[in-house]
Amino acid sequence: MANNKIDASKWVDRYSDYLFNYTITRINDAELAKDIVQDTFFAGLKSMKNFKGEASERTWLASILKRKIIDHYRKTNSKKGQAEVRMSYASNDDETGDWLEERVEDTFFKNADLNLENTELSEAIYLCLDKLPEKQAQVFKMKTIQDYDTEVICNELNITPSNLWVIIHRARTALSSCLEKNWF
Repeated sequence: MANNKIDASKWVDRYSDYLFNYTITRINDAELAKDIVQDTFFAGLKSMKNFKGEASERTWLASILKRKIIDHYRKTNSKKGQAEVRMSYASNDDETGDWLEERVEDTFFKNADLNLENTELSEAIYLCLDKLPEKQAQVFKMKTIQDYDTEVICNELNITPSNLWVIIHRARTALSSCLEKNWF
């Protein structure tokens, strides 16, 4: 994007459906999703001066939205885990226990934000991999994702080990640049 001017008056018309659809697939509560999109627009308005124009308005708003969703799960996670547990015990006068509230770890919500972020990062990586030249993408996948040995890759693709590392370096540089523009 050449300039960094934002037209916030058109955000709702242009981006609300996209942001809502993105949110509803991750939150699964329409009213909450609407609230999070609204919070995203508000946060965007508050931080307009930070928009550098390096990404589209939509991408910029989506990155704010991702943080809002993660914040939602963090907040939810901090409230989860309260459980009432019936404790039975015998005292000298044979009375039975009392209700005791204690912290119980909720493993599903504990890493919800991490899982969300990992899924989105994975999708972004594969989208960026598709933009690489075919040989770079192939070498990167074989070495980094499929964990092939250098010797196997070199034999299969008929390249030298030093050539492999040059290709890997170029692929990582291109992926880093792509992810910076499209995910962060």
